[in-house]
Amino acid sequence: MAEDGGADGTVVRISGLTKSFGAVHAVDRLDMVVRPGAVTGFLGPNGAGKTTTFRMLLGLVAPDAGTALVGGRRYADLPHPTTVVGAALESAGFHPGRSARDHLLTYAPFAGVGEGRCEEVLAQVGLLEAADRRVGGYSTGMRQRLSLATALLGDPQVLVLDEPANGLDPEGIVWLRMFLRHLAHERGRTVLVSSHVLGEVQASVDDVVVIARGRLVHESSLDDLVALATPRTRVVSPDPDGFVALARDRGWPVSREDGDLVLDGTTPADVGAAAYRAGLEIHGLGEVGGSLEDVFLRLTAAPEENAP
Repeated sequence: MAEDGGADGTVVRISGLTKSFGAVHAVDRLDMVVRPGAVTGFLGPNGAGKTTTFRMLLGLVAPDAGTALVGGRRYADLPHPTTVVGAALESAGFHPGRSARDHLLTYAPFAGVGEGRCEEVLAQVGLLEAADRRVGGYSTGMRQRLSLATALLGDPQVLVLDEPANGLDPEGIVWLRMFLRHLAHERGRTVLVSSHVLGEVQASVDDVVVIARGRLVHESSLDDLVALATPRTRVVSPDPDGFVALARDRGWPVSREDGDLVLDGTTPADVGAAAYRAGLEIHGLGEVGGSLEDVFLRLTAAPEENAP
């Protein structure tokens, strides 16, 4: 792990972060570390506390307790914050009659950059050809790209993006995925991306932080999260009773979904090999998708939903 700041990159470190709004505990003693050179997915259902955490990290909301530090400092204490942190929390804060180029030129002095940098970020996010169009005529996806361009103006070491894939078409999502991974892997930047949809970021992130009801419920690499997913295999056979017996013998829980047998805790390869040895006929065999989503739903379920 790199230090909080320096040649190896900039670490985001949140410790004991707590914030309540009246009786609502938005963030509750949250601890998490975001490392440079990686894309970290900050995941949780809507209302889990992700945006509130980001707003405390950026000094927009004062925490009741705990700290949110970038390179070992509070955002308010950074001497040149736009060169350290770039953030996009929403894509609605644009003057509808202003062009994308004029929008960036308005923000450029605050980032300490000139017109040349505005042209660079417009090209980076694919808006150069639409730079003179009024933002009021932009699609949601184009506004997301302009938000990202604004966050990039200061060429920051840390990029904080709240639901950046909202409104993007499939091509845009693929572009965003490749762009963020380039920033992290090739340029060593610290990239923190929130989402309430695991599948949306699954192909993009290296690490995951999962929160629910303002509390940390999981923090690991994506590979470690995937390892928690229980494999499931769907079986189509003219001898379902034989497969039920085989599953019980192997300790595989068995159920029926849409008329087919589903075996939990095993892969199609293992089921096929066991069926071959047992002489069972198979007409169809496949992995049941969504197991990683099942892990996410299990981690973020309310306590009463987890009760036996």
